[in-house]
Amino acid sequence: MVFSSMLFVFLFLAANLATQFLIRDVRKKNIAMLAFSLVFYGWAGPRYLLLLLLMVAICWIGAILTERAGADRTARKRMMVITVAACLVILGIFKYLGFVLGTVKAIIGVPKIIPRIVLPIGISFYTFQLISYVVDVYRGEVPAQRRYWKLLLYASLFHQCIAGPIVRYKDVAEDIERRKMTLKEISAGITRFTVGLAKKAILANGCAAIADSFLTGTTETLAKVPAMGILLGVFVFTLQIYLDFSAYSDMAIGMGLMCGLHYKENFDYPYTSRSISEFWRRWHISLGSFFRDYVYIPLGGNRRGDRRTLINLFVVWFLTGLWHGASWNFVLWGLFFGILIALERFPLKGKLERIPDPLRPVIVFLLVMLGWILFKFTDFALLGTALKGLFGLNHNGFANRAVGLAIRNNWFFLIVSLLAVTPFWRDLRRILANLSKRSAVLYWVNGAWEVAQPVLLLVVSAMALAGNSYNPFLYFQF
Repeated sequence: MVFSSMLFVFLFLAANLATQFLIRDVRKKNIAMLAFSLVFYGWAGPRYLLLLLLMVAICWIGAILTERAGADRTARKRMMVITVAACLVILGIFKYLGFVLGTVKAIIGVPKIIPRIVLPIGISFYTFQLISYVVDVYRGEVPAQRRYWKLLLYASLFHQCIAGPIVRYKDVAEDIERRKMTLKEISAGITRFTVGLAKKAILANGCAAIADSFLTGTTETLAKVPAMGILLGVFVFTLQIYLDFSAYSDMAIGMGLMCGLHYKENFDYPYTSRSISEFWRRWHISLGSFFRDYVYIPLGGNRRGDRRTLINLFVVWFLTGLWHGASWNFVLWGLFFGILIALERFPLKGKLERIPDPLRPVIVFLLVMLGWILFKFTDFALLGTALKGLFGLNHNGFANRAVGLAIRNNWFFLIVSLLAVTPFWRDLRRILANLSKRSAVLYWVNGAWEVAQPVLLLVVSAMALAGNSYNPFLYFQF
């Protein structure tokens, strides 16, 4: 079950919101939310649910024992390391064992048979959440949760369990204990959810269809795509991946608000960034802050000299790439950004400001597009073909009739999608809101729009979902 489905929106979510609204007692609200979350997560199969229950149990016990160690710092650290290591071993078995064995087999020829292990949905997200909880208990930033079911609720909240953002326990602990539903937040949550649903159902899915028409197939078919077709496909994929990822965060934040849970922002219009470092401060913020606080800073950050800083950077970016998928193209993608950030921090430090301001976001956007090519293709033969085709090295020509038709038939959709990855619509809404304060007519028009917008977005999104069976879910690989 995914957020952008008729079943989820009109049955599952509606039933969940009804129970949350009708139940007054917070404890009973939480029990109902836990029941819905377990049903949601177990929808794909009970095996995934049993693994989640096991990992929560490990972290629940580990955090309590860590806290009980008290002033004995060695014992506290030992218990924390054991718990975190157990989580990472489980994650490694289910997500990376096949990848590691496949790499070993490619080098030395063994093992002959590589086990096919099904990747549990969202395992990277809830593993990182549980790790952050255990480490925060060790650091004394939060008390250990004594009730297993409440920690399970935190880890399994269906709003963000399979698609993020990565929510830290300390950010929602108070909400879980004493949350309240207010009409203002319910209204804001409905608007935020419908905006995310429209981004996914209309824009992201539409971009996916265009991108896949140019970037899928065998090496032979991809080699025939002209350079303009590859460029158009990569450009639209760049729009798709932001619209897709940020849409799920929008929907999670919106659903949280409707229930009195407050999740932090996860995307801040990263495609308008003026440097790669800024891009990564605004893209998947919860993941970036996790690696900063639980990997980069514990390694020493930038406090031990340039050489150690470089090592720390590449460790973080190697892990960032690997987190996104068990494939070498993701590692390459992570290291690509690590190199760019290292260049900005050292040889190019202070020199980027010489580039005219209007050009800097364009340069960053083009570099990010190049990075998304590495992200798109897990098959290195296809990746090489796409990179060569982008520069016309496949004898594939510059453009053809199919590319021209794609641009002509979708130019308006592409403009709307491009504007959707910028603050344009947000800023336009703010301008209209400010103007409405000076005019009675505009005040009523703006008020009517605020009420009608979520309804219209929901109706249009439902029409898009009902009429389109193509609804890819990029988060399945995480």
